[in-house]
Amino acid sequence: MPEVGVRKARSAWAGVLAGVGVAAFADETVFHQLLHWHHFYDGSTTDAGLVSDGLFHAFGWFALVFGLVLVADLRRGDRLSGRALAGGVLTGAGAFQLYDGTIQHKLFGLHQIRYGVDLTAYDWTWNVLAVVLLAVGVLLLRRAKTA
Repeated sequence: MPEVGVRKARSAWAGVLAGVGVAAFADETVFHQLLHWHHFYDGSTTDAGLVSDGLFHAFGWFALVFGLVLVADLRRGDRLSGRALAGGVLTGAGAFQLYDGTIQHKLFGLHQIRYGVDLTAYDWTWNVLAVVLLAVGVLLLRRAKTA
């Protein structure tokens, strides 16, 4: 059986992948499909936006499935650290959301949260929530490491 630190690190990485996948899935489902606020790439035609959404959706599912396969492997060997997994999920989701809100929305301009409205409240809400998820995740990871 791997030593405790390795077990916790693998649990955390499984959580990070799952967290990225869950955040991507939630973004794609809510903002792209249900609300129709934007596509992953809005700089071209609607068809290009739909293709970019499909690729983004595939990326999110790949991350989630790969993370869950790692979780299953860790559980099978009784090596899963629940606190490290939870910290990884929150860290992954928060990091993905912060990356999306800062790099994709602002730096690259791939899309905005919404169009035709003042984005200030949306940007602050999106990024503050991302920082909260990230901070709680990192806190859980630190506690898992010292437990």
